[in-house]
Amino acid sequence: MPKSPSRTFNVAVIGAGAIGLDHIRSFKQHPAARVVALAEVSPERGREAADEYGIETLVTDHRELLKRRDIDIVSIALPNFLHAPVGIEALKSGKHVMVDKPMATSARDAQKLITAAKKQNRRLMVGQNMRFSPEVQTAKHLINQGKLGDVYHAKTCWTRRSGIPRIGSWFTQKQFAGGGCTYDIGVHALDRALFLMGEFDAAAVSGQTYSQLGPLGRGDGNWGKGEIDQNAKFDVDDLAVALIKLKSGRTVLLEASWAAHLPERDFFTSQVFGTDAGVMLNPLRLIRPSRSGYITEQIEPTTPLVNENRMIHFIDVLLGKAEPYVKPAESLAVQKILDAIYRSAETGREIRIK
Repeated sequence: MPKSPSRTFNVAVIGAGAIGLDHIRSFKQHPAARVVALAEVSPERGREAADEYGIETLVTDHRELLKRRDIDIVSIALPNFLHAPVGIEALKSGKHVMVDKPMATSARDAQKLITAAKKQNRRLMVGQNMRFSPEVQTAKHLINQGKLGDVYHAKTCWTRRSGIPRIGSWFTQKQFAGGGCTYDIGVHALDRALFLMGEFDAAAVSGQTYSQLGPLGRGDGNWGKGEIDQNAKFDVDDLAVALIKLKSGRTVLLEASWAAHLPERDFFTSQVFGTDAGVMLNPLRLIRPSRSGYITEQIEPTTPLVNENRMIHFIDVLLGKAEPYVKPAESLAVQKILDAIYRSAETGREIRIK
């Protein structure tokens, strides 16, 4: 029989959209976590989630939950523009905070989150779940072992042929989302590549964003549960590319799309290049030279160092059983790069990051 945890953590989830339901399910898998409350502005959507997952308290105003001293963790699954303000409120009320990606809609707000967490001595983590997979953890181990030699470049992308998260939802409105595919899925591809390279601080970024198919009503997908505004303007990016120059001189080439005329319906990969070999995901492959040419070896993932469920990992961190696998400073560095991609696209110039 597994040993009972020495303490439990009461969790309040804010937002009962598609990702909010994932937060609830993920926390409920840890024996030391109890999802006791849910905040959702839509009473119907909130009631449906509360009933399905047996959540005791349902409110429409998250501030009611922040007043409760028995709640230890606030998990934020809201539109991007609310990540920082709600996260700061939760930290100031003494809660540990798990916030979905992107960390914020500007590096300035992301820094405010970190400052609040430090001041309140509370844990803050961004749910960059893609780096938790066994394949990524194994690739990271291979790189750390020196199997690739000196790593100098990475290519990373998440591209969809027709995967806009429902045209007319908050995802496709800049006032709520802050950005489009770059914030939604590009951030995953970027974070994964930087994590594998072991370097997050960029010196310069050149980027270009496009909004070509979404405004025409093309490329619609089915992700999400939020309301649809048929009259809302599609004013975010549906494709983006960027060249990121890291402070070490190494580089990352990023591509993201919600909608593009591609052969693959959904393609998510990262490649890391070293002087001795390269790795590529997914599946995980090691590409290296041999006497007879090149060998491409598929690598079976090893036992993960940390649990691939980010919420289980977050509880383990609070229990002192694990070190944070996603550090706030890393997420801030990612946010700075995202900011620079958009500024570069707006100005047509390379953006230097201080």
